[in-house]
Amino acid sequence: NQTHVTEFMLLGFSHSQPFLFVLFLAIYLATLLANSAILALVSLDPHLHSPMYFFLSHLSFLDICYSSVTVPKVLANALRPQATISYHGCLAQMFFLMMCAGAECALLAVMAYDRYAAICQPLRYARAMSRGLCVAAAASCWLWGLLDSAVHTLLASKLSFCSAAQLQHIFCDVPPLLRAACSNTRPSEVALHTASVFVGLIPFLLVIISYLCILATVLGMPVATGRRKAFSTCSAHLLVVTLYFVMANLNYNRPSSGYSPAADTLVSALYCIVTPMLNPLIYSLRNQEMREALRKAVWRQ
Repeated sequence: NQTHVTEFMLLGFSHSQPFLFVLFLAIYLATLLANSAILALVSLDPHLHSPMYFFLSHLSFLDICYSSVTVPKVLANALRPQATISYHGCLAQMFFLMMCAGAECALLAVMAYDRYAAICQPLRYARAMSRGLCVAAAASCWLWGLLDSAVHTLLASKLSFCSAAQLQHIFCDVPPLLRAACSNTRPSEVALHTASVFVGLIPFLLVIISYLCILATVLGMPVATGRRKAFSTCSAHLLVVTLYFVMANLNYNRPSSGYSPAADTLVSALYCIVTPMLNPLIYSLRNQEMREALRKAVWRQ
C-alpha cells in the first residue's frame, strides 16, 4: 500500500474556517508591522547601533521569516473546504520552519548573554561584544538552525507514506509527518529528541543562568528605581522566552499516549504564530530607547 505521495491532506481544518482566517490574518499583519518597524528603526537611528539592538534586529527578521513560512499557507487553507499541501511544499515548509526554530533558540541564548555582559560585566562589555564577535554570533545562530533543519528534512525525505496521506495538523512539521509515515521513523525520532536537548534545552538553560546572574546583580543595586526597572525588563524577557521554549518542547516532545490533535494544533499555533508577534512587544516596543526612536521617526514624517 506504499506509494509515492504527491500531496498531503491537512486535517487541522475540518472545513472552511473564516473566523480563524481573520484571526490569523490579524496576528500575521501585526507581526509584520511590529517587526518591520523594529528593523527600520534599528537601521535608521544611530543611537540604536549597539549589540543589543543588532541582535534584536536579527530576532525581528527571524520572526518575520518564522510567520511567513506557515501563516500564508494556513490562511489559504482556512478558506478551502479541504486543506492540502504538496509533498515538496511540505518538506520545504518543514525545512524553513525548523531552521527558524533552531536559529531562534540559539539567538535567544546569545541575547541573554549580551544582557548578562552589559549588566554584570560592564567594564568588559565593549571587548566581549565587539562588532566582529556580534556578527560571528549571529551568523553562527543561523548556521546552527540550518544544520539542524537539514538533518530533519533529509531524514523526513526518506519516509514512506500510505496512499491516503493525512496530517493531523494545519501545516507541515516533523511530529505530524512521523505520525503519518508507514515506514520506520526511529532515526527521525532519535534526531528529534537529540535536537530537543542540544537545540532547545541547552540554550534555555543558558538563558536561565544568564538571567539569574542578572537578577543577582540587580539585587545589589543601591537605587530602588533601577532595581524595579531591571526586574520589569527581566521578567518580561523571561516570560516570552519561557513561553517559547515550553511551547517548543510540547510541540516536539508530546507523549504519544495523551496525543490530542486539537491540543497539538493549539500548541503549534502559539509556538509558530503567536510568539513572533509577542517578541517585538516584549523585547523592543516596551524599551524606552526604542519608543524614543519611534517618536522621532514619526515626528520627522
